[in-house]
Amino acid sequence: MEIQNIIGADIMMALDDVVSSTITGPRVEEAMYRTIRWIDRCIKAHSRPKEQNLFGIIQGGLDPKLRDICLDEFNKRDLPGFAIGGLSGGESKDDFWKIVTQCTSKLPQNKPRYLMGVGFPVDLVVCIALGVDMFDCVYPTRTARFGTALVPTGLMNLKLTSYAKDFRPVDETCKCYTCLNYTRAFLHIISRGDTLCGVLLSYHNIAYQLRLMSQARQSIIDGKFPDFVISFMLQQFPKKDYPKWTTDALSSVGITLPQ
Repeated sequence: MEIQNIIGADIMMALDDVVSSTITGPRVEEAMYRTIRWIDRCIKAHSRPKEQNLFGIIQGGLDPKLRDICLDEFNKRDLPGFAIGGLSGGESKDDFWKIVTQCTSKLPQNKPRYLMGVGFPVDLVVCIALGVDMFDCVYPTRTARFGTALVPTGLMNLKLTSYAKDFRPVDETCKCYTCLNYTRAFLHIISRGDTLCGVLLSYHNIAYQLRLMSQARQSIIDGKFPDFVISFMLQQFPKKDYPKWTTDALSSVGITLPQ
């Protein structure tokens, strides 16, 4: 807490006890109760509450009863925002979205709800529908280092030889630095061992996700979010072969994807 106060973070994260999302048994309960104890210590140690926002982290693994205990305890604390932790660690997508929904349905609607470690575009859009406001993940830059770009239709692996003579930008609708200055062919050439490819694709992938989030936000403001979700999913899955967990999750909030 002292370090976060010193560096002046706008959003400070409370210390929590994190266990793998695939672990079950008493260790999950132990970690959840320890996280509850630690939030009070963090609140007490926070020296700049009027300048910096301390978020608590909801734990409890995949056990709905433990999640409810943690949610009830954290809702007693007047925190500026809340994070949902302990997910995106290898659990099934069906378990994943149900825990997200459980948490967003019980956290205050007038405070930010932040889902930790989630960054796949499909996951972002579905979880916005489930009530999440904020995300963070290494995914856009990590996947860039493997020569892969995020595009509206999914993933573009620029290491493939099919891009060797493709002189178009990565995404013809994108105005990022990479798309304005480099071709798919050039990125293909440098994708096998040159770190510049990872840097350039990181620019693009971050721009892609910023644009995706801006579009989602604007669609909510305009009252057209379900239309945005349907359009996004059809671009990602033009054959309408959506993963079942996405249709189940979206149906739970009244969004039906075309079949």
